[in-house]
Amino acid sequence: MASVSENLSDKGLARLTADMDPAMLALARRHDPHHGPDLWGRPEGWASLDLRTPPDLGFGTAVDAVAEDINALRPFSTLPIRPMKPFKLAVDTQDGSRALKCLAQAVYYESAREPELGQEAVAQVVLNRLRHPAYPKSVCGVVYQGAARATGCQFTFTCDGSLARAPQPDLWLRAQDVARHALNGFVAKGVGSATHYHAQYVAPYWAPTLVKMKQIGAHIFYRWTGPWGEPPAFTGRYAGGEAYLSAAILGSLDERTQGLLDPEGQGVPAGRKITLSVGGEVRTYNVVDPLAVGGERTRVLGTIFAPRRKPTPEEIKKINESLAAMDAPVATETAPLAVPAPD
Repeated sequence: MASVSENLSDKGLARLTADMDPAMLALARRHDPHHGPDLWGRPEGWASLDLRTPPDLGFGTAVDAVAEDINALRPFSTLPIRPMKPFKLAVDTQDGSRALKCLAQAVYYESAREPELGQEAVAQVVLNRLRHPAYPKSVCGVVYQGAARATGCQFTFTCDGSLARAPQPDLWLRAQDVARHALNGFVAKGVGSATHYHAQYVAPYWAPTLVKMKQIGAHIFYRWTGPWGEPPAFTGRYAGGEAYLSAAILGSLDERTQGLLDPEGQGVPAGRKITLSVGGEVRTYNVVDPLAVGGERTRVLGTIFAPRRKPTPEEIKKINESLAAMDAPVATETAPLAVPAPD
């Protein structure tokens, strides 16, 4: 009689199961705690991974110190950053003036206090998206994509109420200059073909699915993976129509990073109203909001990004002192008149 150890070896088990009834063998294998190697060579657990649910590392979208630690763990890509071709749009036309305002809004509300290079990078992302086949073909369309969704606006300020706050004049002029420069052909070479970014204190679920390129100021920039993230893929043509933000654009999402969150391609059919001011022209669009039946609201709360962290009392004090210093009149000192010496 064979020993117990022999019967429990792979060879022994194969001998024991050779004469088993197929149904009994299938039942035994179902309850076998030892799983054999995956025939496709996949990592353990991959065969049962549900890709319809994005990974969240166990705590959702992280913010603050935890997010910074997570971002630091993932290294920047060593792939080359290839600059994009210049984009030019005359701002003295109807479309151009509207495009300038939308791009300046993105620069201001996303990066008003970032260094100039960081603001230029944000403008570059908007123009990169415009020319990528996956995004709208106008500047305002890119900026306000998803603004009517309960969640999912592409640029946070378009759906979190930020537009209700009037911009600070000097910072707004600076944002306009950056936007005008970008529409006149300036290329922010440092971020290449980046189409996504997030603040360093946020770790969104989609970050590991893209190529981590570079950090400028407080923002980390990413591009698509593979050939569709390289400059030759950006073949989209500017279509104009900056004032006409359709319900399809206002209700659409980023298939590259949000496709898993909207498997049915929900979109936003007609139902309620949203009012937007673009380039000085106010237009109302019919869109749906499951939280408001027949109501009219100018902003829809919600975004795929975690909210920006609350400033500390010390930071608030410092910001207020900075604003007060900028608003204070500049004192000018007049030198006393020289009195000629007596002869």
